[in-house]
Amino acid sequence: QVQLVESGGGLVQAGGSLRLSCVASGIMFSISTMAWFRQAPGNQREFVGHITNNGDTRYADSVLGRFTISRDNAKNMVYLQMNSLKPEDTAVYYCAASPRVGYDYWGQGTQVTVAS
Repeated sequence: QVQLVESGGGLVQAGGSLRLSCVASGIMFSISTMAWFRQAPGNQREFVGHITNNGDTRYADSVLGRFTISRDNAKNMVYLQMNSLKPEDTAVYYCAASPRVGYDYWGQGTQVTVAS
């Protein structure tokens, strides 16, 4: 059974930082592209960034230079370091896994709220 479990969300002041974590089980983590998405109230889920199995990263323009994705294959974990947070970063953040093509597996999400 595949499970992705996010943690690390919370309330932070604008300009602050948070680090989200996601632990995966039941998948071949080391070959999977891992991604972070987010969904704000009333909005569609949007791509935040991903990290491939060989460590290549890509980010949405809205977070480029502020957010960093990393992974630890030994622990089956992926991280999202978020710096210089803005109120518009407020959303539920989801971890997703793509062992082949497409994001087949999703976590339950963790809430991030940035106060102005």
